[in-house]
Amino acid sequence: MTTALAVPGRWTADNIPDQTGRTAVVTGANSGLGYITARELARHGAHVILTARNMDRGGAALDRLRSELPESAVELRFLDLADLDTVKAFADTLDTPVDVLINNAGIMMPPRSLTKQGFESQFGTNHLGHFALTGLLLERLQAGRDPRVVTVTSTLHKNGTIHFDDLDGGHSYSPRGFYAQSKYANVLFGLELDRRLRANTVPVLSLLAHPGYSATNLQSSGPTGLLKTILKVTNRLVAQDVETGALNQLYAAASPHAQGGQFIGPDGRNEAKGHPTLVQPAASATDPGTARRLWDLSDQLTGVRYDFATSPEAVQGP
Repeated sequence: MTTALAVPGRWTADNIPDQTGRTAVVTGANSGLGYITARELARHGAHVILTARNMDRGGAALDRLRSELPESAVELRFLDLADLDTVKAFADTLDTPVDVLINNAGIMMPPRSLTKQGFESQFGTNHLGHFALTGLLLERLQAGRDPRVVTVTSTLHKNGTIHFDDLDGGHSYSPRGFYAQSKYANVLFGLELDRRLRANTVPVLSLLAHPGYSATNLQSSGPTGLLKTILKVTNRLVAQDVETGALNQLYAAASPHAQGGQFIGPDGRNEAKGHPTLVQPAASATDPGTARRLWDLSDQLTGVRYDFATSPEAVQGP
């Protein structure tokens, strides 16, 4: 993992360099961290493709963004990461280079359910959907300028493990435990992607980011019962605002100081709040053996195969 350069000062969105001429894809951009990320990249000149699984909410977000930034170059496209068919369909619509892919969308601690292809919903959406999307866009990323993949995870990855023998939670499921699994998978994926890009001298950076404890609608849209009530209270009393939380993924996406393999999170106590800094993943999440096992399984489950050693065209979809 690269830690050579520290994050300079108290980095804010004002430090984002000119993004004119760059195209950014932001998943889950209709609210929360995704919306702020899309807005700030657009504010600094990027052409931003917002994705959403609910087009009514996505349309409202697009209208809001255009009202805030009338001169911005923004568009909305449908993408449901819980359905690999729509992931492929979305990737097929992109026929220009992609400079930044921000794997931001996610669901958090819902009751057990399965995706269209039969995966546990959090693992399927938060990890497998983004694994497939990144692979399908790899050719477009290689054609980009200073191209980057930013995968958004959580401090709860430190409580995670991969339930290789019970991926769908059919034997034993807990909303929090399987959320932690999906965020742990994000870290394993982001670091393994960095290793593979470097090993094959592919000029794309893979970085990780987490927002600390930020007040988003994840805490209210997924959990149910007592957990939902508790998170609603802590959102008001403990969480930092979403504008600050989004700085970590914005730094990873746009700072000229960012390097592949870095993990960006808040600089405050327990990484809960604050401005971007370099943070460390759980030690077990840096294990190449576990990462390779997850990668091979993700390849098998999604049907998306990355072949760095040959050519961009070698990445195939289902």
